Amino acid sequence: MERVVERVAVTGAEAVANAMRQIEPDVVAAYPITPQTPIVEYFARFVADGIVKTEMIPVESEHSAMSAVVGAAAAGARAMTATSANGLALMHEIVYIAASYRLPIVMPVVNRALSGPINIHCDHSDAMAERDSGWIQLFAETNQEAYDFTILAVRLAEHSDVRLPVMVNLDGFILSHGVEPVEFYPDDLVKKFVGELKPMYPLLGTEHPVTWGPLDLYDYYFEHKRQQIEAMENVKKVFPEIAKEFEETFGRKYWFVEPYKLDDAEHVMVALGSTNSTIKYVVDELREEGHKVGALKIWMFRPFPKEQLQELLNGRKSVIVLDRAVSFGAEAPLYEAVKSSLYEVAARPSLGSYVYGLGGRDIKPEHIRKAFEDAINGNLIADEQRYLGLRE
Repeated sequence: MERVVERVAVTGAEAVANAMRQIEPDVVAAYPITPQTPIVEYFARFVADGIVKTEMIPVESEHSAMSAVVGAAAAGARAMTATSANGLALMHEIVYIAASYRLPIVMPVVNRALSGPINIHCDHSDAMAERDSGWIQLFAETNQEAYDFTILAVRLAEHSDVRLPVMVNLDGFILSHGVEPVEFYPDDLVKKFVGELKPMYPLLGTEHPVTWGPLDLYDYYFEHKRQQIEAMENVKKVFPEIAKEFEETFGRKYWFVEPYKLDDAEHVMVALGSTNSTIKYVVDELREEGHKVGALKIWMFRPFPKEQLQELLNGRKSVIVLDRAVSFGAEAPLYEAVKSSLYEVAARPSLGSYVYGLGGRDIKPEHIRKAFEDAINGNLIADEQRYLGLRE
């Protein structure tokens, strides 16, 4: 099949909506919330124009949106929805149920600060609040990655060794409303890649009647949690296989993490999402000045790529971790995971934790340069949380 790519300038929301159009799920539940709203608006237009045959269900809340896709997926349908911030928080109860039932739902999450005070701009507090819910979590740096991950996530979620829901995270307004060039793959190629859903134990499989959602007390609950843990571990084996097929089909390579100028780097910055573009810009500047710096972007936050971090960060002089979320009374979420991963490496680097960008506060090249300079000057303290762009 010939791969003819259409390169267009679109927002992240339009890119994700087009991925959903090409996937053409059986059911999409929609409840708009800023800044996720354009995704379901674009998709609603595809439904209204008859471009897709998806059953679109407008609901009265995000709790109902997740409930609707859980019901549809349990019935044997390919089901999707999208949300942000307080909407994701309102889904919280059902988010856990979707993972516990091993339902392969894909949900773009347009990252936004959680109230209060009320704030509609980007940070990662919404995704971090669900990091232990049992969903696979992918983070996009660009609109292209948001589009690609939405397609790739379907295969990952539906793999028989995984059967877990996937959140595709893209930064609110920065990606969702920012225009970038995106290469759209041919519709038929995307449809062939995602393939047909093969439901497991569907409610509508009346020849083999099953019960979903029974009471599960101390006699089996523990064993079912153990099965979820095993499924999440299986992602580490399955994801590279699907990513390789994605690369062979569409020509774009993905892994758990993306190293940037890391080969000889002594000082490495680790981050999630769109901020990696600014980090790469600063890395290039510091490289021109003779500093051996690099970056490590985390594409997959859950399951956390501990082995890859140990391999890539062992022996570096220092590692700086940027978090766009906090954990009150504890270390910031990404920093905590990176620090824990590096506990047993042979040559442990010095570590620094920097929180930035809460509620949409700009992260500028000079902020990132300041953190790198702290590392270069040996001014990092592992147990101290510092802040970039904060008025104090």
